[in-house]
Amino acid sequence: MTYTVAVAGASGYAGGEVLRLLAGHPDLEVATVTASSNAGRPLVELQPHLRSYAHLTLRETTPEVLAGHDVVFLALPHGASGAIAAELDDDVLVIDCGADHRLTDEAAWARFYGGTYHDAWAYGVPELPVGDRKLRERLVGAKRIAAPGCNASAVSLAIAPGINAGLIEEDIVAVLAVGPSGAGKNLKVQYLASELLGSANPYGVGGGHRHIPEIIQNLKLAGAASPTVSFTPVLVPMARGILATVTAPLKPGVTSDQVREAWASAYEGEPFVQLLPEGIWPRTADVVGANTALIGVTVDAAANRVVALIAVDNLVKGTAGAAIQSANLALGLPESTALTTNGVAP
Repeated sequence: MTYTVAVAGASGYAGGEVLRLLAGHPDLEVATVTASSNAGRPLVELQPHLRSYAHLTLRETTPEVLAGHDVVFLALPHGASGAIAAELDDDVLVIDCGADHRLTDEAAWARFYGGTYHDAWAYGVPELPVGDRKLRERLVGAKRIAAPGCNASAVSLAIAPGINAGLIEEDIVAVLAVGPSGAGKNLKVQYLASELLGSANPYGVGGGHRHIPEIIQNLKLAGAASPTVSFTPVLVPMARGILATVTAPLKPGVTSDQVREAWASAYEGEPFVQLLPEGIWPRTADVVGANTALIGVTVDAAANRVVALIAVDNLVKGTAGAAIQSANLALGLPESTALTTNGVAP
């Protein structure tokens, strides 16, 4: 069976990445692409790398245009997808790549985003440990899925095994090197090449980043009671990628062997979340274009802390790849369809 697909926000980075991956999907056929200010223009004018979609013209992003498809991907800014999704039929599979349906806590939404709160949907990080199971079970057969925030899923996957196994205290510190494509196609001074090249620029410092409540929500799913998260992202001059260094205190008596076993057990058999051999550390260059999260973990004995590093492509595993992986699960298709573990090098 072939499912018809509409992609809203197709002129942006996330929408473009959804389309790039869908081009290789044997069961999902893109019929409609939409945008706001770019409506009426050929898609390839805005996404010149997507040559297989040269026949498509961007249409207006409205519920009426998106109606009638089997699957709808919403790659829209926060606050833009909730009202549109509410107008789509219940039997349509809708995957929101924005933030509107991620948070279960209305107060957290008001504090970090503001505007109208929309109910949380099934959360699209299949590998996240939840008790002795994985979050993927909630995605099978779902009709409404919230794709994750890229930073949030990276931090959560990096440290969740320690929480799930009861090995670490719930005081999490995360510092991330982040490529600017995670902010979308925004014409802002801080994203200009002259501002980024040769510099590392922190932002969202001191607990202000919007992904913090999402991380806390994920850590509670993994078994944390009252986690705290100190989260500091730093823009670095690479178009794509996240390298997150996540640390937490070990509980008394926990050994490095127990740590290694917890992470290995958590992701055993997972094609897209891979624990690297001891002493080998992830690099963003190795996951470019791939739906892969590479993790390295060790114990800093002097500080009595676990140190977990994770590398992901923020546009693939961080957003579009996670969305398609979740859609595959929802539709009963092989989970890895149209997704690769192989990066692009050099």
